[in-house]
Amino acid sequence: MFEMQYIRNFSIIAHIDHGKSTLSDRLIQIADIVEDRDFKDQILDTMDIERERGITIKSQTICLPYTANDKHTYFLNLIDTPGHVDFTYEVSRALAACEGALLLVDASQGVEAQTLANLYLALEHNLEIIPIINKIDLPSADIDRVLMQIEEDLGLDPEKALQVSAKQGLGIEQVLETIVRELPPPGGDANQPLQALIFDSHYDAYRGTVVHLRIFAGQIKPGDTIIFTSNQAAYRVEEVGVFQLENVPMQALSAGQVGYIIAGIKTISDTRCGDTVTHKDRPCASPLPGFKTTKPVVFSSIYPTASDGYEDLAAGMEKLKLNDAALVYEKDTSAALGFGFRCGFLGLLHLEVVQERLEREYDLSLILTAPSVQYQVVMNDGSEMTIDNPAYYPDPTGIATTREPYIRAAIIVPDRYMGAMMTLCLERRGINKTYHYLTNDRLEMIFEMPLAEVVFDFYDRLKSLTQGYGSFDYDLIDYRETDLVKMDILINGERVDALSQLVYRDNAVARARAACEKLRQEIPKQMFKIAIQGAIGGNIIARKTISALRKDVTAKCYGGDITRKRKLLEKQKKGKKRMKMVGKVMIPQAAFLAVLKSDTD
Repeated sequence: MFEMQYIRNFSIIAHIDHGKSTLSDRLIQIADIVEDRDFKDQILDTMDIERERGITIKSQTICLPYTANDKHTYFLNLIDTPGHVDFTYEVSRALAACEGALLLVDASQGVEAQTLANLYLALEHNLEIIPIINKIDLPSADIDRVLMQIEEDLGLDPEKALQVSAKQGLGIEQVLETIVRELPPPGGDANQPLQALIFDSHYDAYRGTVVHLRIFAGQIKPGDTIIFTSNQAAYRVEEVGVFQLENVPMQALSAGQVGYIIAGIKTISDTRCGDTVTHKDRPCASPLPGFKTTKPVVFSSIYPTASDGYEDLAAGMEKLKLNDAALVYEKDTSAALGFGFRCGFLGLLHLEVVQERLEREYDLSLILTAPSVQYQVVMNDGSEMTIDNPAYYPDPTGIATTREPYIRAAIIVPDRYMGAMMTLCLERRGINKTYHYLTNDRLEMIFEMPLAEVVFDFYDRLKSLTQGYGSFDYDLIDYRETDLVKMDILINGERVDALSQLVYRDNAVARARAACEKLRQEIPKQMFKIAIQGAIGGNIIARKTISALRKDVTAKCYGGDITRKRKLLEKQKKGKKRMKMVGKVMIPQAAFLAVLKSDTD
């Protein structure tokens, strides 16, 4: 059993690519829980997709034993968090299990948008903050400038800021000593009734659901009968333990600790993030507050490529939901693609990650429809409806007004990129509200923009235009009137409902042309011409044609009269005409995915 005074629960928070995972690696190495031969970079990033992209997607927990200078052994529960704006929810859940946070700032990039956003999240949870300046070994490091930003932008004491290089291993011992000295031990009474918060979980094919807990009061040990307060589901605990690189079983977990329980939970829906676990025979007086429910901002439908893959997709979605609490989904059907699910995501990166995880972890082959946001539609009779799927868009003649979601976008860039940012945001229907200088050469620009203009490739464009120095964070603010139309894609005169999009009227022609061009490149040639059209109602606004595949029917016709060749060509022409009458065009999966990324205007 760990003594509470020797436990520290903390997270590492920062903007994307400021070195969170590298610092975690160094802390794990010093704790000496992994042999050098087994060590690899980004050791806490367990998914292939995290390693490939070089980003953290899932917050990961590990318990590090550390013998401090005062000769006591401390148990440091580290929760590494993502930095991308799409995974802010992961960060907020991780912080709920902590008493302190290490706020990492890149010595060359300085304070960025997500640095501020994550700091505010930590302050909401009343956490003790330790500022750390990372990458001090870089030639472009400007430590004095960053210290000034820590004081002026973040409102933290620059004298307490630690200077480290996680990559070179400089100053890591100092970080550990500061954690032990500055961060408070957890509170809670081990003799009180059990009160534990579920902050994450994952599915194990052999043992069922593995629940990640932070114990706020009481104790839990194998053999205890527990209940989840949200649904009163009861289970008998089989194993409890703490996280190291492998799960390490313990005799019990008590107040202040972070760990896991296995209780043979096969009904995946019983486990919910933010739920409270307590004993059945001695329940706690009230459940813990839990987490705010996520509000998805991007919606897309997911279908199996083969019609018999629906059951596998349903099982995969349920298991993934367990590990990704921000994913929201419901059943959906399509005339073109059959049965599937309508899903809500926190952004386009979140959508891509979910798609890749379903394909890799559950061996599924999927088709996704074009992403959309949630619109509010007011009908002529005064009734209101919320639309996130183009298939449910009502008859335009019955619509009084349509409203779309707007965001408050905070963009931090060096001032030399101010013009490029202004142009980009105004192209995307942004309204420049204000801007102010954070330092002599860095400014924060505040725009109000339609969310629909941001979810596609805005973040990529921003990074490209600012050579990687720009940063971006946003919050939903309200809904505003807009001129919305439903854009359909027709293949040989047949409407493909999976390719329909809701778009701003002025952008419809450009969007339709881009989608038609992408489909023209992806759909293979047939023996007949294929017309690809973009339409609003009965008006065709864009068209591309795929020419027919021509077989050389005269190849074996050597010499002789020309009439013989003409006869063969006429015969081919009649056959093609007949084929066109009954011809169905198979649209490959790549074509659906290509349309997702067709928004380059």
